[in-house]
Amino acid sequence: MSDAEVELPGGVKSGALLAEAAEAAGQAYAPYSGLRVGAVVVTTSGGRYTGCNVENASYGLTLCAERNAVAAAVRAEGAGLRLAAAACARADGGAITPCGACRQVLAEFAEPGAVVVFPGTGGRARMVALRDLLPESFGRGDLRS
Repeated sequence: MSDAEVELPGGVKSGALLAEAAEAAGQAYAPYSGLRVGAVVVTTSGGRYTGCNVENASYGLTLCAERNAVAAAVRAEGAGLRLAAAACARADGGAITPCGACRQVLAEFAEPGAVVVFPGTGGRARMVALRDLLPESFGRGDLRS
């Protein structure tokens, strides 16, 4: 885990990713919780795709920012894309990490060394390997008999 400014694959700076995620959070639709979240994913080809959370009165239908960002990446690059990094941020600057469902979706497309950047407590940026956020994740290999 790191809290220093880090250069990620493709020359992207961790602070720039957090700023991009925070900007996406400004577009979130969160009339029920007020928790506005944005995310950005970086593909191994250098593509950057953002998403924001979209709440629904039927809470289970709420769409998370990270999953919306992954969906935008798949739409743009196709199902064979690989993620090198992801970041999430709240519009209010508070601490947040991807939820379990989002960690699983990120893992589906992530390169083995993929990292996640997020604002930790005290406003310090954190960078963690996705494999550490979701150890022993469920994947394609688990479906083979």
